Amino acid sequence: MNDTVKNTLLFAGIAILIVGTGFVQSWNSALLILNMGLISAIMALGVNLQWGFAGLFNTGIMGFVALGGLASVLISTGPVPEAWPGPAFQAFGGLILGAITMALAVMVWRKMPKGRNRGWAVTAILVLGFILFRAVFDPAVSVIEANNPATSGNIGGFGLPILLSWPLGGVLAAGAAWIIGKTALGLRSDYLAIATLGIAEIVIAVLKNEDWLARGVKNVIGLPRPWPVPLEVNLQQDPAFLERAATIGMDPTMASTLWVKFLYAILFAVVLVIIFWLSERARHSPWGRMMRAIRDNETAAEAMGKDVKRRHLQVFILGSAVCGIAGAMMTSLDGQLTPTSYQPLRFTFLIWVMVIIGGSGNNLGAVLGGFLIWFLWVQVEPLGVGLMNLITSGLSEGPLKTHLIDSAAHMRLFTMGILLLLVLRFSPRGLIPEK
Repeated sequence: MNDTVKNTLLFAGIAILIVGTGFVQSWNSALLILNMGLISAIMALGVNLQWGFAGLFNTGIMGFVALGGLASVLISTGPVPEAWPGPAFQAFGGLILGAITMALAVMVWRKMPKGRNRGWAVTAILVLGFILFRAVFDPAVSVIEANNPATSGNIGGFGLPILLSWPLGGVLAAGAAWIIGKTALGLRSDYLAIATLGIAEIVIAVLKNEDWLARGVKNVIGLPRPWPVPLEVNLQQDPAFLERAATIGMDPTMASTLWVKFLYAILFAVVLVIIFWLSERARHSPWGRMMRAIRDNETAAEAMGKDVKRRHLQVFILGSAVCGIAGAMMTSLDGQLTPTSYQPLRFTFLIWVMVIIGGSGNNLGAVLGGFLIWFLWVQVEPLGVGLMNLITSGLSEGPLKTHLIDSAAHMRLFTMGILLLLVLRFSPRGLIPEK
């Protein structure tokens, strides 16, 4: 069996699973799996750029996805009048002052000769800068957060179409990746993994605790829909839509729900195709071949005059930007930003499983892994409950039966672990390996 036939059969199998979900469970569930599968595939492409192309072990995917979600809030929500322009500008001024302090400290550290004077000078800059930063920043934040915290208590956004937040999410994640990369990419791969994981947790901590930015754990709800996705309630009041729903014998509520999810699927598919095409162009370009050469042997690449750290920074920024785009798309789909929902298990570990099982270094494999793993992540738990109820149907009521049924809740992690072990044992390069 050649590769084309094999890959076609694999993706046909995924399509059958999703369509089968529609017939067996509901089309609402099938479309939800499809939409999240599309977003997961985009995240997997971002990680594949970093790991598959360059061998960068980034465990901070969650942070870049969260920054994409933040971009959706900053772009689409309306500005809070009480926060603009005075308190908001003052808060951002404080942040700029903090950035200037850090930059000045770094410059002095680099320019001054080694010795006690350098240490004292940097310490003085940092202490003075911190005092000034808090003096400017804290009063502004207090004013913003005190403004009707039940409904706002934050700066709001620019009130622009949420579709613009998708590329902005990529830009925001890319900016964070540049800062991280400049400091962490010189580390060994295991230290890089620790550093990126820690920084991702810092990003989530900021989103949870800085209420002035995006309401923290109080969440931002009711985000607008991207064009051309309408609200379900508007469809249910549209006579033309109601007539079409009646023609096919479908309840208007269900018809509007399915149509909205279908439109989301079209938008997400367009983004996936664009990113996949660009990733393929990059993989087959001289730049892509150079990245793989660096990945396979950094020492030889450096000996040939390649700037390894610079190239690593490039691909790290690109991969993080793709994850940021996916994060903004997911927040648009949810219609809300919930910082507590960002967990390493979902937005780091699971994405890595997608890339490994699909086939690292192969963009098509990353897409396949995104769809397959997300489908299993959604369906394994309810299927596990049904299977466990069937297995224990002959047992009498008691602690043993209760324990076995309760253990079905762990079927997700158990299945991911078993699947990962099987693929690593029998196809260590993934279902669609790199060629």
